[in-house]
Amino acid sequence: MAGALDGVKVLDLSRILAGPTCTQLLGDLGAEVWKIENPRSGGDDTRKWGPPFKDDLEAARTDLSAYFMCANRNKLSVSVDIATPEGQAVIHQMAAQADVVIENFKPDGLTKYGLDHASLLKAHPGVVYCSISGYGQTGPNRAKPGYDLMAQGFGGIMSLTGEPRGRPMKVGVGIADVMCGMYATVGILAALRHRDATGEGQHVDLSLVDSQIAWLINEGVAHLTTGQPRKRQGNEHATIVPYQTFEASDGHVLVAVGNDSQYQRFCDFLGRPDLAETPDFATNPARIVNRTKLLKILEGLMVERSMSEIIAGLEARKVPVGPVNTLEQVFASEQVAAREMKIEMARGDVEGGAVTLIGNPLKLSKTPVTYRRPPPHFGEDTDAVLAWLQSQAGATPD
Repeated sequence: MAGALDGVKVLDLSRILAGPTCTQLLGDLGAEVWKIENPRSGGDDTRKWGPPFKDDLEAARTDLSAYFMCANRNKLSVSVDIATPEGQAVIHQMAAQADVVIENFKPDGLTKYGLDHASLLKAHPGVVYCSISGYGQTGPNRAKPGYDLMAQGFGGIMSLTGEPRGRPMKVGVGIADVMCGMYATVGILAALRHRDATGEGQHVDLSLVDSQIAWLINEGVAHLTTGQPRKRQGNEHATIVPYQTFEASDGHVLVAVGNDSQYQRFCDFLGRPDLAETPDFATNPARIVNRTKLLKILEGLMVERSMSEIIAGLEARKVPVGPVNTLEQVFASEQVAAREMKIEMARGDVEGGAVTLIGNPLKLSKTPVTYRRPPPHFGEDTDAVLAWLQSQAGATPD
């Protein structure tokens, strides 16, 4: 079955995480992705970020690190040195065949090679050219390097993450990179629709910081509305109580009491209906004012019970509840299996003959995602792609 983007060709000059996240998603949807990798550096930096590392597996296999594999399936790896005239000529040949070009160099970083958006759009006006950088193509910070950690700091999410009296805390994965890749995908698809309607390509300008600021959502708008600083809440909710993690006797659970009737049922489970009747705790506004006093009581009651007891008891009363799973528990769950969120892709030259990856969350009824190519070794598709380009150069137009 053809994917939604079957026939779309993507020239991928990006590396690390934001750009590769975008192009993997395009690849899952059916696009053919040519991943350009630098022969002078041994390819994408993440190939060396592990695990595994050289001490774990023989050197020939270390370029398939977990970090690299998480964002690089459904791609062809092509070794091209864009610093050379020969390499630049190859990129122009590929751009002539491509629908999309994506890169994450610093602004103006590709100008000296003649591969910047202005140059490629002039030569290939129908292409969609997407640039990802730390701060965007404009503004006083445009020349600063872009890293997920810096974006989380500059964009404010770290100021909202962590315990109230602890240090600002980054999110546990490169979420600014990942979300920037998602926004890039949306921008590219919108630009492709415009191109298909008019024949006109365009430049899509994405920054890690802009995308991170965009998903401050309610906390960001609350600050803009009130003018007041927002405070770190840890795992508590700023305006709903109780809505947080609780320690159980054998782990942690999440309880999200969204209204007063759910709170009453929560107190019934705890054997303390009086906590829903006293004026200090009866309504959510009252619980916010008396948060500290109430939580001290609730935490003492919850820690006496096991995770399974709490989850079963609250689910029976239709109070939102769930576990705080380890990754082992996540990937062993029946829900993950049912939703195909853990997949295996055959790769005969690795131990076990396959690599295990995280599945795509998109479930499309007519054009489902497909897993056609496992993450490639560095440069393994160079000869095949260059031979195809040569055949296209001599092809007679329809």
